[in-house]
Amino acid sequence: MKHTYHIVIAGTGVFGTALAQRLSWNSKNHITLYSIEPDVVKDINEKNQNSKYFPGRHINNDIRATLDISCAYNADVIFLAIPSQVIEPYTQKIAPYTRKDTRIINLSKGLSADGSFLVDSIPFPHVGSLKGPTFAVEVMNGVPTALTYGGTTDDFSYIRNILLETGISLDHTDDLRGVELVSVLKNMYAIAIGIVSGRYNSPNVDFLVMTKAVNEMRDLLELYGCSSNTIFNYCGIGDLGLTALNDLSRNRTLGLLIGKGFFNDPKSSTVIEGLRTIRLLGELVREKGLEDKFVVLEALYALMYSGVSLNEYYLKVLS
Repeated sequence: MKHTYHIVIAGTGVFGTALAQRLSWNSKNHITLYSIEPDVVKDINEKNQNSKYFPGRHINNDIRATLDISCAYNADVIFLAIPSQVIEPYTQKIAPYTRKDTRIINLSKGLSADGSFLVDSIPFPHVGSLKGPTFAVEVMNGVPTALTYGGTTDDFSYIRNILLETGISLDHTDDLRGVELVSVLKNMYAIAIGIVSGRYNSPNVDFLVMTKAVNEMRDLLELYGCSSNTIFNYCGIGDLGLTALNDLSRNRTLGLLIGKGFFNDPKSSTVIEGLRTIRLLGELVREKGLEDKFVVLEALYALMYSGVSLNEYYLKVLS
């Protein structure tokens, strides 16, 4: 069948590779992976595998990889599966040469260093966000998966066609910034819930704190001028549950280590992002005098950055 959609996925890490594999289930999709890693590009093109991130796994023969940034210039859709700190320079570099009707979809999770939204730095008129409860290995394994698309209704309809026959379900909100924000908040609250899990190993306690976390996430959405209803999309409660209550989650694992009295210097970028969010939002809440409204966030910030004890943390979040 003739290809209809020319798709570029910037980033050949675990999620970029897994998404490429799933998108290849739709025969109308022509998929190119853009990478800055020559060994990965060679591996994909010559052996149909990405042994660096998915050793022993076959990648669809139709998926191509390249080191050439110009692959983006005629793309219909570009998915950004690159680290949050390089989104602005990458999109600025391709912007003068890439079609203005190209849909740019952010998969990365994080805020800019100054607390602004990543999507605000992307110089394209059609920008969206795709987030949800997804472990990359399960996406790669082909299990049913759900994501939220944040963006316009017209762009949502376009992206939904690309995901036909992939086993990925979508819900939608036009609250683009809200989708971006909850994807950051869930990492922070996963650490908070992991800490009490490390101490109590109790579903009662986990869901006590998770309920508080959901309410605080709704209030933070409103604080940022987003829709509080975004918490009810896949990107909200769904992603929080996945990240906070599953031991495959690196942020939950960090919380567990803290709750058990251990702390390892985190190397994972997603964990570092969670810690950075705690500092950023903890300082914001204190500046606005809202500590009593965001009890879990304030307790987490105090534990990580103000030197309070674990016992004080437990007293605050469990009262």
